[in-house]
Amino acid sequence: MQRRQFLVASGLGVAGLSFGRPVTAAPASKEERSSRKAKSTILFFLCGGSSHIDMWDMKPKAPLEYRGPFQPIQTSAPGVTLCEHLPMLAQQAHHLAIVNSVGATVNTNDHHAGYYYNLTGHIPDQSFITLGNNRTPFPDDWPFMGSVTASKLSQHPNLPNAITLPHMPSRAPYTRPGQFAARIGVEQDPLYVNGSLEEPLKFQAPSLSLEGGITAERMTTRFSLLNEVDSARRQFEGSTSMETLTLHQQRALSLILSSQATKAFNVSEESPKLQERYGKTINGMGLLLARRLVEAEVPFITVFWKGDSRRLAKKCRSAGSWDTHGNNFKCLEDDLLPEFDRGFSALIEDLSDRGLLDQTLLLVSSEMGRKPKIGDPRSGGAVGAGRDHWTHCLSNVLAGGGIRGGQTYGASDRYAEYPLDHPVTPANIAGTVYHSMGVSDLMATDKLGRPYHLLEDGDPITALF
Repeated sequence: MQRRQFLVASGLGVAGLSFGRPVTAAPASKEERSSRKAKSTILFFLCGGSSHIDMWDMKPKAPLEYRGPFQPIQTSAPGVTLCEHLPMLAQQAHHLAIVNSVGATVNTNDHHAGYYYNLTGHIPDQSFITLGNNRTPFPDDWPFMGSVTASKLSQHPNLPNAITLPHMPSRAPYTRPGQFAARIGVEQDPLYVNGSLEEPLKFQAPSLSLEGGITAERMTTRFSLLNEVDSARRQFEGSTSMETLTLHQQRALSLILSSQATKAFNVSEESPKLQERYGKTINGMGLLLARRLVEAEVPFITVFWKGDSRRLAKKCRSAGSWDTHGNNFKCLEDDLLPEFDRGFSALIEDLSDRGLLDQTLLLVSSEMGRKPKIGDPRSGGAVGAGRDHWTHCLSNVLAGGGIRGGQTYGASDRYAEYPLDHPVTPANIAGTVYHSMGVSDLMATDKLGRPYHLLEDGDPITALF
């Protein structure tokens, strides 16, 4: 098969080889593997910037222009309250650890930098200011925490160590930085699995489909032929780029020929009752697929919330996700919170019922919170009832993977504007993920043999465990 076909088959044709500069990241030692509290991590990323003050860090004593109309409710964990529009999740709060003191200030206060900081744990550099929305992913970016985790663990026999679904945010050319392996090499990029709003039960990994009448047997033969007759490949044998290409080819072939890989992506095998419990939306089914991938022992699964711009763009003055510039409260109450509540509570319940929660770390994050003072100029100010971007404070939620449930950690000030007690950063959140997954060696080596640290400031929040 041609090189281009293998790149498409690997699921990385969109990302492109230019996103990475291959380096060496040593696999985890026996001691590190034995310290693992979690075998898998599921990152549920609420694209757009979810409102911390309306979900997790409510301020019922703040003035109305801050707190809004929502009320907190009691949960299954004494002393832990959630928004009244998260009733299903409230019954699972004894599994949750809510971190209300994440300070993730970025100078641009925008999505690109927010993604980068919260996905990598590294403060965005000056290029995010100078380039703005034109700041595409760079080859020397700091790597996504999922790619770091994937690079440090033993390779899964049939599937990639990192899988992302149901889309790659955001639509090109505005692809969000921070979700790729970057400087540790494109071979550590996640496999992207696509899903659609129209067919939420159908997930497609390009690696799992063959076109034009090509059978698995014929593909195996062509792969052998490629090794024998590709003179261009022989000319560049041993080069870094060709080593990377070979890894992509081998991964693509392994995925196509693996019945276990094909089976893992088939959420239609789940009972109709369980599908309804998760909610038959692309996000609900994405979480159900994530649970199946946990059962298949994939180390890192990311579910990026997929918004419905057709229904919500005009209503919420956004692209249809959590970027509620207008009509914040109706968008949350009618659309976003019910879908999130059903899907995420089902994931916790399902993993717990199957005895998988203790070995699975769950992390809910976003690129930012929402501005506590109600009123966004782009939707008419206070009358538009929107909340603007707010990177200065947000909440992260963790469960499973050795986390002690039924607790809150840290606190924001009285208006939820800035961290006040036990402040942490996205670096600490990433460090907490590594700690749970038993990744303590965060050294890597670049292609010139120079060692460097992947997250120097990422001390884990050990009090959560």
